[in-house]
Amino acid sequence: MKDKSKRIISKIFGNPRDPKDKQIFHQLSLVAFLAWVGLGSDGLSSSCYGPEEAFKVLGEHAYLGIFVALASAVTIFIISTSYSQIIELFPTGGGGYLVASKLLSPKLGMVSGSALIIDYVLTIAISIASGTAAIFSFLPASYQPYRLEFALFGVAILLMLNLRGVREAVVPLVPIFIGFLLLHIFAIGYAVIHHLFEAEQLYSKAVNELSATSDKLGIMGMIFLILKSYSMGAGTYTGIEAVSNGLPILRDPKVKTAHKTMRYMAISLALTVLGLMISYLLLDVHPSQNKTLNAILFQNISADWGVTTGSIFVFAILLSEAFLLFIAAQTGFLDGPRVLSNMAIDRWMPTRFANLSNRLVTQNGILLMGGAAFLMVLLSKGSITFLVVLYSINVFVTFSLSQMGMVNHWWQNRKTAKGWKKKIAINFIGLSLTIFILITLVIIKFYEGGWITVLITGLVVALCLKIKKHYNNTLVLLKRLDEITDSFEASIYNTTPGEAGQAEEPKPDYNAKTAVVLVNGFNGLGAHTLLSIFKLFPRVFKNFVFIQVGSVDAGSFKGAAEVENLQKHIESQSQKYVDYMKASGFYAEAYNSLGTDLVQEITASAIKISEKYPSTVFFGGQLVFPKETFATRILHNFLIFEVQREFYHHGLHFVIMPIRV
Repeated sequence: MKDKSKRIISKIFGNPRDPKDKQIFHQLSLVAFLAWVGLGSDGLSSSCYGPEEAFKVLGEHAYLGIFVALASAVTIFIISTSYSQIIELFPTGGGGYLVASKLLSPKLGMVSGSALIIDYVLTIAISIASGTAAIFSFLPASYQPYRLEFALFGVAILLMLNLRGVREAVVPLVPIFIGFLLLHIFAIGYAVIHHLFEAEQLYSKAVNELSATSDKLGIMGMIFLILKSYSMGAGTYTGIEAVSNGLPILRDPKVKTAHKTMRYMAISLALTVLGLMISYLLLDVHPSQNKTLNAILFQNISADWGVTTGSIFVFAILLSEAFLLFIAAQTGFLDGPRVLSNMAIDRWMPTRFANLSNRLVTQNGILLMGGAAFLMVLLSKGSITFLVVLYSINVFVTFSLSQMGMVNHWWQNRKTAKGWKKKIAINFIGLSLTIFILITLVIIKFYEGGWITVLITGLVVALCLKIKKHYNNTLVLLKRLDEITDSFEASIYNTTPGEAGQAEEPKPDYNAKTAVVLVNGFNGLGAHTLLSIFKLFPRVFKNFVFIQVGSVDAGSFKGAAEVENLQKHIESQSQKYVDYMKASGFYAEAYNSLGTDLVQEITASAIKISEKYPSTVFFGGQLVFPKETFATRILHNFLIFEVQREFYHHGLHFVIMPIRV
């Protein structure tokens, strides 16, 4: 039954991957084009609602949209350029969380990371809900009751694709992404070229409209309206940070690939936003209660094409928008778990979020992001209006902290950094723009539901502080255990008098009693486990074998060199136990391996050892905390009990040594 379930899981999620395979990073990584699809779709999809939100604010003063469109395009390039500088400074990735942590403070980095986590959950929820709304707008009214179920199904499908792996989740989306681009390039190009011969009349109309607006609102009133429209289109800029967060999944050389991806994203987004807003003006598009501005624009473009041709065009281009929104949800699944894993490595989140599955993806993070998005869609009943309000603030918290960190970095290193004046200017402009948008959004959107985002983010920040405090307290307790390693050799000699000091190196006695000890580094836990064996079973064991498995997690799985370094590290750690036991007169050896499924790797080594040494007893140490709580069960690894259950299935004798801290 167990083997059958494994086969079913492999068919659904794919066969396990070997983290020791040097080609695996090449196989899993994305070239610039695929990265543009997987990471750039979030930014590009914002053109489906960002320009519209900005344009609606202008009301009857639509021609001010020219300034808003230009400002939006410039802002996209400024933010993209500033994030390109972040990519150069942090070539291993990390994005807003790492930038704020390293360049400002760990706590501000944690705030940035918390905001990013909420942002990516909402990216998934909003994208799926928006895409569902677009699809169901084509269907008969009788299908509307199933809209929520369809959205939830969409979250589940993307969740499953991402559990299979990055490339498996991105490659199927390429045709949709290309279709969106081609159809929108055609629509915008047609709108602009079709009105080229009316340029003089349009210019005269724009001048007259602007003059009338100036007379009615005054110069300051015009500026205020432009700024309000500009800030309300803030959704246009979401997703730009995705490339810097997603560097680990890019093809080597990662920085070069990231720069190319960023250029693709910035150019495509800026031209789409600029083109759409100008097209709204050229075709005299006005908001409608039941249709998006893009839908009205595309209908106006195809109005004289004939009913059939026009309907097919509108259907196709709006369907491409709907599907691109689904692709945009992919950004949340790609980058959300990565932020979680980085925070887990720094102990702001439970360490299990840094673990990789046998498909080499951060499975726990994907499940959390997908589950949280599923819950958000369910509780909001797929309401886009409600989700957009929640979504509108957090991304600019991260933007602002990232820009602030970069400004601080260039100023601190102004004596050594080449071209620092130009670089600090770019980041300072980016900081000014993002802080302005953030403040405006908080003020305008706060009582419309923005307070919920502030509250949720605040709760996540409080939870992170609580988790960090627990891990710090645990570290103090563990340091007491580690003190024994300083006098470890002396302890072994004292525990086994008469056994030490042999001239010859001990030889293995395969028929003698053999103690196999599971260790995780040369530390107090392993030392106490070994000493407990001597205390409870004096002079019983003649051979000692140490099993150590290096956990390939998000922190170490960043390239072949990092995996090799991990292998060397665990070999050096287990060798210390071997050296001490041999010096004490016992035969000892070590079995080392790497993997993502530690139970499976440990069991495989144990079976080999039991065949070599028939009379074996396996030992493992388990920390016992002063007070066992729900938090300790969530925040700490109780792997030893899983190993015990697996060993029982194979008939292996296993003893757990309780080590109090």
